[in-house]
Amino acid sequence: MTASSWTLLVAYLVLLGLVAWPLARWIDTVVNGRFAWGRKLEAPLYRLAGIKPEQESGWLRYTVGLLIFNGLGVLAVYALQRLQAGLPFNPQGMPAVSPDSSFNTAVSFVTNTNWQGYSGEATMSYLVQMLGLAVQNFLSAATGIVVVIALVRGFARHSAHAIGNVWADLTRVTLWVLLPISFVLALVLVQQGSIQSLGAYVEARTVETQSWDEPVLDAEGQPVKDNQGQPVMTHGSGHTQTLAMAPLASQLAIKMVGTNGGGILNANSAHPYENPTPLSNLLQMLSIFAIPAALCFVFGRMVGDQRQGVAVIAAMLAMFLVMAVAVMSFEQQGNPALAALGADQVASATQPGGNMEGKEARFGIGATGLFAAITTAASCGAVNGMHDSFTPLGGAVPLVLIQLGEVVFGGVGSGLYGMLVFAIMAVFIAGLMIGRTPEYLGKKIESFEMKMVSIAILVTPLLVLGGTAVAVSVEAGKVAVANPGAHGFSEILYAFSSAANNNGSAFGGLSANTPFYNVMLAIAMWLGRFGVIVPVLAIAGSLAAKKRLAVTEGTLPTHGPLFIVLLIGTVLLVGLLNYVPALALGPVVEHLMLWK
Repeated sequence: MTASSWTLLVAYLVLLGLVAWPLARWIDTVVNGRFAWGRKLEAPLYRLAGIKPEQESGWLRYTVGLLIFNGLGVLAVYALQRLQAGLPFNPQGMPAVSPDSSFNTAVSFVTNTNWQGYSGEATMSYLVQMLGLAVQNFLSAATGIVVVIALVRGFARHSAHAIGNVWADLTRVTLWVLLPISFVLALVLVQQGSIQSLGAYVEARTVETQSWDEPVLDAEGQPVKDNQGQPVMTHGSGHTQTLAMAPLASQLAIKMVGTNGGGILNANSAHPYENPTPLSNLLQMLSIFAIPAALCFVFGRMVGDQRQGVAVIAAMLAMFLVMAVAVMSFEQQGNPALAALGADQVASATQPGGNMEGKEARFGIGATGLFAAITTAASCGAVNGMHDSFTPLGGAVPLVLIQLGEVVFGGVGSGLYGMLVFAIMAVFIAGLMIGRTPEYLGKKIESFEMKMVSIAILVTPLLVLGGTAVAVSVEAGKVAVANPGAHGFSEILYAFSSAANNNGSAFGGLSANTPFYNVMLAIAMWLGRFGVIVPVLAIAGSLAAKKRLAVTEGTLPTHGPLFIVLLIGTVLLVGLLNYVPALALGPVVEHLMLWK
């Protein structure tokens, strides 16, 4: 790593700490109903909806409410896309989106995955972007936060039969946490140069005539291939360029704050309209981790022991540092295949060092590598570079971070409840080793909790590995791969890892906007989201009903270095080992082929 990369990493972590600590105090105040002025403003909304915020429910009713709420979200976003052609705020006359793509996108944005098999500026009208996708950016993020708050209440309460009011929790998180932060960030991004427009696209004349090669597409919009399996290309030229306009800054803010990631523009945060300056790049990286980091401190506050939150964030930080340093280092090593071009070309291509393929020149290798680590550690699919163009091991780092279950800070809410699931597993393993009934925060961990933990941990590997196995076995899965061999396998593995873990980033060489992938990935996204949420809420209800045990000499301390190491080991051994054979077939083989 270069000195500038180290400086960026250190500065980022310092700023993250300065943001997360006060934000944690605010979130704690809001979710626990201590924001009196806010409660007065909420009251008319509750009366209109017939909700009694003080009336809490058990875990099952809480879960059913979330499932119905998110199910209706899928129907709403699907309908908006299918009716798009006849709706207003569509200056480019975008036609209706196909049924399979609409289904995939609706599930994607409702589950906080924001996987996009389409080009945003060529597919979605302004109304669909604002009323459909941007709204779900708020609501899916709020869903993740309220789930972890319910789980923390399970630890904090004893002999209780309720874990909260789902409607009050969703309202408070949306109105007083997500909306204000996004509003301020959107204004700052506009000041930095991001656009916010409802006007038609602009035709600009270029200084020079532009030439390009593009693949020939069939009736379904997929590349036509020749007898050798290579895309058939056609040549084009022109002296005008269409500049996409959009209400971009407002959606950009919540896509980062809510760890959503879905962009209006296909180039995402590599586009100068979405990410115009190095300052905007830094602000976007900070906003991705701000709430996930703050929730760790909220956890400590709510259970009455701030050391518990510090222990969790220390485990996250240790894993993140290793991964961030690794991806920046791998990318700065460059590509040894350039040696075939000759010594002069190698010298010019590798100085000041590294693999610039797929990187935005304004940000360079360090900022792009750090962004990649942040966006895949969190469940955020935003990118400011092409992960598909990373070196084999450089691309393996984002893939591994996703496959860990995105518990290294993770998405808003989902990262912390995923890490707490691993913490329960860790104390269970420790209890087995010393022959004691495992306890965590004064609550006995018994058979029911471990069954739910097992489901929560195993559901995503089953979806990832099962989906990948099906895709590489059938023609509909293989035909979308533009890069045969180990890298093509990595593209499919990355797609299902991203979908089932609700990340949304991709190895772009996979043409995934097909009926097969749209349906398969939508199933993986839905089950990957709610297949974890349901057992987590079941754990919350079970823990809330239990009495709190007194701390004794035999109680395992869960706030010291020993527990942090045990927690990291559990995440790596239990969370990652499932994927090692698949990683060996993809990035590892590709690396060995590259460096042979």
